[in-house]
Amino acid sequence: MTRPLAELHVAVLMGGLSSEREVSLSSGKGCADALEGQVAKVSRVDAGRDLAQVLAELKPDVVLNALHGEWGEDGCVQGILETLQIPYSHSGLLASALTMDKDKTKAVLRAAGVEVPGGGLFDRHEVASRHVIPPPYVIKPNAEGSSVGVYLVPEGANGPQAEVGAPDWTYGEEVMVEPYVPGKELCVTVLGEATGPRALTVTDITPVKGFYDYEAKYAPGGSVHKLPADLPPAVFERAMRESELAHRALGCRGVSRSDFRYDDVKDVLVLLEVNTQPGMTPTSLVPEQAAYCGMAYKDLVRWMVEDASCPR
Repeated sequence: MTRPLAELHVAVLMGGLSSEREVSLSSGKGCADALEGQVAKVSRVDAGRDLAQVLAELKPDVVLNALHGEWGEDGCVQGILETLQIPYSHSGLLASALTMDKDKTKAVLRAAGVEVPGGGLFDRHEVASRHVIPPPYVIKPNAEGSSVGVYLVPEGANGPQAEVGAPDWTYGEEVMVEPYVPGKELCVTVLGEATGPRALTVTDITPVKGFYDYEAKYAPGGSVHKLPADLPPAVFERAMRESELAHRALGCRGVSRSDFRYDDVKDVLVLLEVNTQPGMTPTSLVPEQAAYCGMAYKDLVRWMVEDASCPR
């Protein structure tokens, strides 16, 4: 943005329509609170189907998109903002749509030289009826975030996860099934344009119980974050560079977060997915990494607004 921050009217989008609504409300509140006193006006928008009409009436100078998951993170809202020609934060339409599709994301990353897990997409009823790959493996929706709908099928399991075939399953008819990679859960935040992104640092995440699921991510005390991660220097550097490479290859803008698994026995690092609308809650990894690198929460949010543009 070329205008001074203190003159701007910023609309913060939060809530939305996805299964990650509650997380988004928390992210949005944090961002809006941080902007109070830094900008001329903050409008807190619980985004619904009437979003285009609401924004047309509000006439904000900038939109800070704190939505997560389907509709808010998959290119749909980005298309509305492009149509209205309102500068906005985070990634544009194409990168948002691409990174929400785990299968297509893996294809792009593999072509760019980033190591990703094997496996693939399978019909959910087939996955519920038999082991489509040998256990241990992970089942996840192809287009959800925050570990919603994720199941770990351990080695020696008698059968697959029956819930995937249930009538009330709402996460699509195809699911991603990947070999389980043991070891460390790692993440890296990247800031910047696709042409010149900058990785911040690497966090090692240890869930208090189970695996890094929804509760471990967002419940206070659900996981322990070691920052920076205690890794061999070559592995640490590889995670940083591959996060930047993923950001560039996928065309991301603003903030992204890459999630890895590192098998420290076999010395194998794989990139699981890239998030274009990472959480900004009190337990989120991105603001924690930014703070470690000397960027306070309010400064990170201000940077997101200053980085906004359209087209994206």
